[in-house]
Amino acid sequence: MQETILRLKSLENIEEPIIVCNEQHRFVVAEQCQQIDIANPVILLEPVSRNTAPAIAAAAFYVAESSEKSVLLVLSADHIIQDVEKFHKSIGIAINSAELGKLVTFGVLPTGPRTGYGYIRYSMADPCDAKAVDSFVEKPSLERAKSFINQQNYLWNSGMFAFEVDSFIQELSLHSPAIMTSAKSSVQKSITDLDFIRLDKAAFSSSPNKSIDYALMERSSNVVVVLLDAGWSDIGTWSALYDIGSKDNENNVVQGNVVTIDTDGSYINASSQLVVTLGVSDLVIVDTPDATLVSTKDRSQDIKLALNELRKHEKVERYIHRKTFRPWGWYDVIANGKGFQVKQIHINPGKKLSLQSHKYRAEHWIIVHGSAMVTCGSEKFILKVNESTYIPIGERHSLENIDECIDLELIEVQSGSYLGEDDIMRYEDAYGRV
Repeated sequence: MQETILRLKSLENIEEPIIVCNEQHRFVVAEQCQQIDIANPVILLEPVSRNTAPAIAAAAFYVAESSEKSVLLVLSADHIIQDVEKFHKSIGIAINSAELGKLVTFGVLPTGPRTGYGYIRYSMADPCDAKAVDSFVEKPSLERAKSFINQQNYLWNSGMFAFEVDSFIQELSLHSPAIMTSAKSSVQKSITDLDFIRLDKAAFSSSPNKSIDYALMERSSNVVVVLLDAGWSDIGTWSALYDIGSKDNENNVVQGNVVTIDTDGSYINASSQLVVTLGVSDLVIVDTPDATLVSTKDRSQDIKLALNELRKHEKVERYIHRKTFRPWGWYDVIANGKGFQVKQIHINPGKKLSLQSHKYRAEHWIIVHGSAMVTCGSEKFILKVNESTYIPIGERHSLENIDECIDLELIEVQSGSYLGEDDIMRYEDAYGRV
């Protein structure tokens, strides 16, 4: 996501980004923006997933409240683009066409027959830099993909777009009025929550669940495509990361704490613990604190099958991560068992947790980095590295990082009959959660 934003930095007349994301990702997104000095991003929170058409429509209606003539450049956060200069040249062409009222999509010059991408067929008779689109084609079989490459007027569908806000809204109203109505209402009824804008749940949920291609681009006669030859890759699969990664002598892409023995052609990512491979080939191995994936490279795009199995067996790892982001920082559940739970807690400089209490658990805090101001009942005191304190069950308490430059790190040991995150009563909170 950071690279997606940063590669636009040198473009003229570009505003701070509008980021549409699920509400569960809001603190991750805000933290990523802060790290690259994006001071005032607009972060629109989707209450539910409704595919790309309602998400883009919500952004368009948000912009329309102040400027209907603005051009939206719609980018996905999971793309690699190696030649930024060529990318900017294509953006310039797209903006010119968008200002003429066209709906612009970016088509990638294919490097081979890929079955994982959709395709765009364009008119070779069109002399303009932005070519008229004849049709969109869903992900083809290998034979069809080979025929597309031979015909030379097919491009990979990148899923990136540019259009003037008023032109987009007019076309969407014509071809998908239900999406237009629900997206507009979700913006009009939205509320501001800290640095986020929460789209109205009832209005947004009423929208049809459709991609922007299906809801608009495939239906409109006003679509043009700009050719993009800039080292583009959609990193939607682990095998795609293998394709763009730096290979070792055995043609492996390795990240993290990994030891390979008689291993070749594999992607191995260890972000949790040591991974050792012996006598394997062409695998994807991804080890995280939550779960470990082992797959052949040619099946890595079938990850949805695995997610469906997790759903079927009601595995909580499908939707709960060990590491959880909060407006003040994050925590990681590093151990748990019957009657206890251990967390690593990271509090950003100058941030403070709410004044709160718990009905069923007590807490022990041990400072490992930085300095903390602790509130426990009527007492207030400072804890430094290697110092600790105890918070009894039911006691009002709070924790603050009193340093404006240094992160605060502590280990929290919880004990009690119930350790769920909903066992919390807030009395004061800087983030409006009382």
